Amino acid sequence: MTEIVREAMEYDVVIVGAGPAGLSAAIRLKQLDADLDVVVLEKGSEVGAHILSGAVLDPCGLDALIPDWKEKGAPINVPVKEDNFYVLGEAGKIRVPNFPMPKLMNNHGNYIVSMANVCRWMAEQAEELGVEIFPGMACSELVYGENGEVKGVVAGEFGKNADGTQGPGYEPGMELHGKYVFLSEGVRGSLSKEVMAKYDLSKGHCPQKFGIGMKEIWEIDPEKHREGTVTHTMGWPLGSNAGGGSFIYHLDNNQVYVGFVVHLNYENPHLFPYMEFQRFKHHPMVAELLKGGKRVAYGARAISEGGYQSIPKVTFPGGALLGCSAGLVNVPRIKGNHNAMLSGKAAAEAAFDAIKAGRQSDDLTSYETELREGAIGQDLKKVRNVKPLWSKFGLTASLALGGLDMHMNEKFGKSFLGTLRHGKTDAAATGKAADHKPIDYPRPDGVLSFDRLTNVSFSFTNHEESQPAHLQLKDPSIPVNVNLPEYAGPSARYCPAGVYEFVEEEGKDTRFVVNFQNCVHCKTCDIKDPSQNINWTTPQGGDGPNYPNM
Repeated sequence: MTEIVREAMEYDVVIVGAGPAGLSAAIRLKQLDADLDVVVLEKGSEVGAHILSGAVLDPCGLDALIPDWKEKGAPINVPVKEDNFYVLGEAGKIRVPNFPMPKLMNNHGNYIVSMANVCRWMAEQAEELGVEIFPGMACSELVYGENGEVKGVVAGEFGKNADGTQGPGYEPGMELHGKYVFLSEGVRGSLSKEVMAKYDLSKGHCPQKFGIGMKEIWEIDPEKHREGTVTHTMGWPLGSNAGGGSFIYHLDNNQVYVGFVVHLNYENPHLFPYMEFQRFKHHPMVAELLKGGKRVAYGARAISEGGYQSIPKVTFPGGALLGCSAGLVNVPRIKGNHNAMLSGKAAAEAAFDAIKAGRQSDDLTSYETELREGAIGQDLKKVRNVKPLWSKFGLTASLALGGLDMHMNEKFGKSFLGTLRHGKTDAAATGKAADHKPIDYPRPDGVLSFDRLTNVSFSFTNHEESQPAHLQLKDPSIPVNVNLPEYAGPSARYCPAGVYEFVEEEGKDTRFVVNFQNCVHCKTCDIKDPSQNINWTTPQGGDGPNYPNM
């Protein structure tokens, strides 16, 4: 095979991913030194195309980075006016009053936003400072130096055939080298996963835990719209089958974000997270709100839920993990964007100090210290026991004990529980099909609820079909020979985009089909597959979802 020869470009800092973490790092670097060469590489077709978040934004991260963001026209215009929390039954609801909740759960002072649009605005701020931003440039490989350090990335490789060989229009891409490389790929990024394994960054830390978050944007009847209203629910329809809950956020222009989160440590392999979301919308409270409206967008992504205990070592020779690549989501607050921004700012400051001192390609230990001891660590430490309590004892205990624990941490800076640890990985938590009952889901009605393929069309996802499948099976026989008989083929259900299916034809063996064109880059398959047989890698640049206002 012909050796691939690539041109190389040199930068001070190379940043993978134009999300809130990566863009914050880029902005802060140029604020500190306008002469630094900084590049941001984004696999989406444009900045914001792959950004999906709730999102109620705590502005503390942006306040620290760009204090005059209001004057600069940031698309952050809908303050939270009302904050509701309900526990749902099948036909009714119980409101949990706000007054007994810890102050950190209060959303007043926060904003309902489209993080995709916030990131588009942040990219404009970065470019004004001189940051180079290249959308449609997927980073497919890491480049290592002579001493095993991360030296850079390969970006912009196009034109491979389905079998991995070079097609007639093959473009090898370029190597982009940096004194430091920041990985801000979001949850379960392929390069982040590689460096975590290579440098054993999770050693001494709990395994990361995850949820799958699905979201629709609805345009509703103006008479029902309550701009600035935030509603969260737990309970039905999940019950004891899984942890999770919903969010309903009223933004402007008569639009509502309707989202649903399922914790991926569920045991019953028959559980169908997407259908739980669709069933949720038929609850009387939700159905009444959405009746007469229309769904205008859909998407899904995995959420890091391990919190404080699961943060790996975030530095490695030549680079650092930022934002969701490091797992910085505050689970009970359902917020991670503020921590992503703060992590980008902290990593930038550490890299600036190192470069000014004449260093490069080493371990940015000051970033590690700031992340764990500064604002991010303090934010996550207060809520560290909520997720393990939920996983071990269920919803009721997590509400009671978790709430008490958060109060203790808030008032006294310590917990009577210490620091609870997470158990097995979400993949290992999956039980055998024979030990669990199948779940009968009602068919979508096409008005409030929709089949997956119809909804996926509202993610505007697209992949060039001639390229190699970016969803790689380590052993092609496992889905049919192991996962189907033992776990009832859970990939046909846990994927929110209908990528995986088991095809049965009379007189033929069952086939496992991977419709990678449907993929919305949520990474759930990489996380939840009980045999850990699916490896999510990046497709060529520009492919994947094209979220307008997520």
